[in-house]
Amino acid sequence: MRTALSAVLAISVAGCAGHRYSPMRLVSHMFGPSPGALIGTVSSDEPQATLVGRDILQRGGNAADAATAMGLALSVTLPSRASLGSGGACLAYRPGDQNGGRAFMFLPVAGTVTAPDMPHADRPAAVPMLARGLYLMHLQYGSAAFSELVPDAIALAANGINVSRQLAGDLAAVQVPLLADPGIRAVFSRSDGKALAEGDALVQTHLSGALDQIRSMGVGDLYNGALGQSFVAGSQGAGGGLQMSDMRSAIPSERLPLSLSSGETQVAFLPPPADGGLGSAIAFRAASSSDAATRAQASIAAWRAQNGNHASGTGDDMTARAQAFVNGGGGSGGGLPSLPASTSFTVVDHSGMAVACSLSMDNLFGTGRMAGNTGIVLGASPARLPLPLFTAAIASQGRAFRAAAAGSGQNDAAAAVGIAMRQILAGQTPDAHPVTAQGRINAVSCPHGLPGDASTCAAATDPRGAGLAMGPR
Repeated sequence: MRTALSAVLAISVAGCAGHRYSPMRLVSHMFGPSPGALIGTVSSDEPQATLVGRDILQRGGNAADAATAMGLALSVTLPSRASLGSGGACLAYRPGDQNGGRAFMFLPVAGTVTAPDMPHADRPAAVPMLARGLYLMHLQYGSAAFSELVPDAIALAANGINVSRQLAGDLAAVQVPLLADPGIRAVFSRSDGKALAEGDALVQTHLSGALDQIRSMGVGDLYNGALGQSFVAGSQGAGGGLQMSDMRSAIPSERLPLSLSSGETQVAFLPPPADGGLGSAIAFRAASSSDAATRAQASIAAWRAQNGNHASGTGDDMTARAQAFVNGGGGSGGGLPSLPASTSFTVVDHSGMAVACSLSMDNLFGTGRMAGNTGIVLGASPARLPLPLFTAAIASQGRAFRAAAAGSGQNDAAAAVGIAMRQILAGQTPDAHPVTAQGRINAVSCPHGLPGDASTCAAATDPRGAGLAMGPR
């Protein structure tokens, strides 16, 4: 199965090049829910991405369709943390899934060229994994054609958006070094030379063209085709040093999640190399919230000391080793260095299918440079920076969905998800208590389970952030 999936992902996926997109069109079998129907719940750190996911659910898409569209929308609305150059990981679950669902790994991948080999590669870039990772997850769980989920992101890039509070804050934090790059400055600065502020218009014409090429030619075009060649040339011109061989060989993977039980409820967590999930599992089992934060970071540090600081290992054997590590109480490995920023989102549809994702550029705005005329902000290579904490969890009981949580917030992300999931399953509302200093969560809770009484479901985004949660109507 995985060999076949790798083959599918490694080739270009053909599309209808002559078809013009329309943000309101989905495949013909999607008629949308009846008026007043409960359609699902959506939460993310960026309001416009939440609205895109909500719109897909309203038009009859399932949770995987909505999550795919949200991830692509974030590449437009929050490129500081989730451009097409980013990487990440997702958990997906449908009622009745064994082992609590599946984990999809598309973490940042370093290129093969280093600065000594290419003198101008002064800011090594990561291989862009977002599109391929979302494609793999959608291939397994989605219901619409992938090409039908790209137009919303295209429209956001081409027509423009108003800069959100989150993006404005990220721009303000790094504007001096960021605007030193001409490509970045042309898109993300105002006429007075300062970075765009909250509410300013942001139009990304070149990025809309890249997204439209993915829509018409398939995801494979970014890794094997003309778009990939343009991206690689732009990467090399911007000091990223990527080659077409890097693009072709970076394939996302599908794995078993980590799993813990709480009474009759099973909780699945992202497995390593998304080791934030391991930390969340440790935090979920901790006796108190204060103890959870300390134990989560110490256990992740111990795991990294034993297994390397970057994504490594293949197959479910790593999950098995991580499961034994969690079952044994984790470890003590000191603290973690300052980790890169990330973002997260969750979505659940009316049938109880759920997806929870965590994404990162491995640095705010990645390398701080753009890949030529593709409009894609380059993610930073994990060869030089510590891996972010990618973390998400989904709880199920029998054949019913119960809760989902995904986290961001640098070093506290793992603890935030573990504590939030424990609180939700104890009957507290998911946004009741901010739980860590930096950790932020997006969460969905359905106390009566799905399929079932969806009217009691609630979506939440951390009240200290600038996100948006909607649902279930």
